[in-house]
Formats: sequence, C-alpha cells, structure tokens
Amino acid sequence: MNKQQHQVKARKDWLKTYLESGSVTKTALRCGIARSTLHRWIKRYKEEGEQGLSDKSRRPKTLTNTKVTKEIESIILDLREKKRWGAARISIHLLRKGIILSAMTVWRVLYKHKVNPVVKRPKKSDYKRYSKEIPSDRVQLDVTKIRNKAYQFTESTINFLGEILDTFYFPIQHIQTDWGTEFFNYSFQYELHEHILSNTDPSSPDPLI
Repeated sequence: MNKQQHQVKARKDWLKTYLESGSVTKTALRCGIARSTLHRWIKRYKEEGEQGLSDKSRRPKTLTNTKVTKEIESIILDLREKKRWGAARISIHLLRKGIILSAMTVWRVLYKHKVNPVVKRPKKSDYKRYSKEIPSDRVQLDVTKIRNKAYQFTESTINFLGEILDTFYFPIQHIQTDWGTEFFNYSFQYELHEHILSNTDPSSPDPLI
C-alpha cells in the first residue's frame, strides 16, 4: 500500500468512526485529528464520494507555453555545463529571466542533446542525526511485526503507555505513533487526555503531549 492509498484508507476510517459516533468532536479526539480536518473530508465525501478522499493535484490547470528556440536551448546547455544545475533549478533560473519553462521541458532539452545527468553524492557532513534538544521531547510508540499478518503485543497499549510515563527519567512532551487503530481507540485517547489534565499547569494555554 503506497502513501496515497494509506491516506485514503485513514480518511475512510475517520468517516466510518464519525458515522458510528455521530459526533465530530468525539471522532476527532479518537482519531487524533483536528475537527476542521474532519469537517473538510466530510464535505469532500458528500460532494465527490470516495474519489474526493484522494489528494487534489496541485498542478496548475493552465500553463503558459514558451517556444523552445535554439537560443533558449543554448542557455539551458550552458547553464548545465557551467553551473551543473538540474532541470528544476534551471527552470527557476529561466523564470527569473522571464522565460517560462517547466522542469520537464528543460529535462527534454537535456535529454535531446544526450546530456548526462548530474550526480551529486552527499558529503559525510550532510548526514544529520535526528535528535531533539529536550530529552523525551518525542517518543515513538509502535507495534512489532513478526511476519505477514502477525504482530506482537507484549502488553496492552494503555499498560505500555503507563509503563513509559512512569519509568522515563524525563517528562514526555510528545508521543508519536503510526496510524495504527490501537492508538486511536477511545480508551487510549482518554488515557492521554487524563494524563494531560493531571500533569499540566491549569494556567498553561497549550499543554503538550
């Protein structure tokens, strides 16, 4: 299942939960989404059906066509040779000069002239370790997959959450999960909600977890 299919499935689950509960607020709490997000997908589903649950293309409906002259081809080839830029960057540079060409059109020019692709290997210093400045700023919860359709639950999700909250040396700021349904049931969401209420300064306008 690709990313788009995964997103559509999640949105179907949101709508199913909404139809069962009849409440936008309860559904948003259970699914871990904003009410405005749920309202948007409910409206899209009513107007377009299941097709409306897919992301819209961001490509402009109309494009201004610019004829690729020999002069423009020469500019593209010169930029590639001297700057070692890719098609997208060349397209942006041309746009600043008043020449409107898509990255795909630039790529076709390069392909036509059999220009080798630019290969840039990342330097060792380019690799950045994922880290947070505050200990326990973000904690990942997940399920272990043993084999196809077989998952290991060492403890119940709520018990495991309690174990983490009780044993970590620092107060947890955020909990990050995948889109597993075990993290969006009522009991788990209310457990998080109760933890927020019991560990947040009442005067704080924006509790984090």
